[in-house]
Amino acid sequence: MAGTKEIQDRMKSITDTMKITNAMYLISSSKLRKAKRNMEQVADYFHTIRRAIGDILHHMPYIEHPYLEPIDNYRPQEKRGYVVVTADKGLAGSYNLNVEKMAEKELEIHPQARLFVVGQVGKHYFEHKHIPFEEEFLYSSQNPTLQRARQITVDLLDARRKYGLKEIYIIFTRMKNGMQSEPVMMKILPLSRNQFKQKSINTSEENEFDVVEEFFPDPVSVFNSLAPITMHGIIFSALTESYCAELNDRMVAMDGATKSGKEMLQQLQLKYNRLRQGSITQEITEVIAGAKSQKNKKGV
Repeated sequence: MAGTKEIQDRMKSITDTMKITNAMYLISSSKLRKAKRNMEQVADYFHTIRRAIGDILHHMPYIEHPYLEPIDNYRPQEKRGYVVVTADKGLAGSYNLNVEKMAEKELEIHPQARLFVVGQVGKHYFEHKHIPFEEEFLYSSQNPTLQRARQITVDLLDARRKYGLKEIYIIFTRMKNGMQSEPVMMKILPLSRNQFKQKSINTSEENEFDVVEEFFPDPVSVFNSLAPITMHGIIFSALTESYCAELNDRMVAMDGATKSGKEMLQQLQLKYNRLRQGSITQEITEVIAGAKSQKNKKGV
């Protein structure tokens, strides 16, 4: 049975750990607020871009483009590429494992797919599993920026031409609420026609589609300019949402660790008090027994 000294040492160790977990909780909370503000600042811009593409597809529903989903002969079994967004750090609950498992399932279904990894945790995971990947994007998960989203887009388009990829998906984590997150998969290429159509309907602006639009110099040229920007937006949105989910999951994990530490301290404090009480009782008993022995000797 552990003595009072061992219990005190353990309580001190738990207290020090709780200071770290509480500090990580506060840091993640501060970063989460900043990440949400960054995402909100660019949301309107990309929403406008998506609306513009929706306008083009409404007025020219039969337009064909390499970046746009073909109208006919669409075959989901085409060669794919997957961008997996993980973190550069751990201590975030099941945040990293969920997207890694989803990626593994997709690779089992499409063994010829090409894999692209964002984040050090995912890089080490797939290396440990001996799963080859084409490229890793450093520092993109901890500090999502439009510039890094553009660079990822350029690299994916190069890989698309190099490996003949017909479809590219991004696997990332999305926050369901303040306590839960879930891994999701979104198509980057080709751009889905239905996706833009649904966006247009959801904005309740169908009447605007009745207006004859003019595109300069022509709709295809406009689409050529807007399509890469839309891809930037999809990737940047996924990176930002993943970063928010990572921070949120880390907050939940650190809060749970702090609460568990408090419960352990209560149990150890109770055990320490019992041992201390037993030790004091034994000391008192020994003192009384010694005094009684001395009294008996004097009586003799």
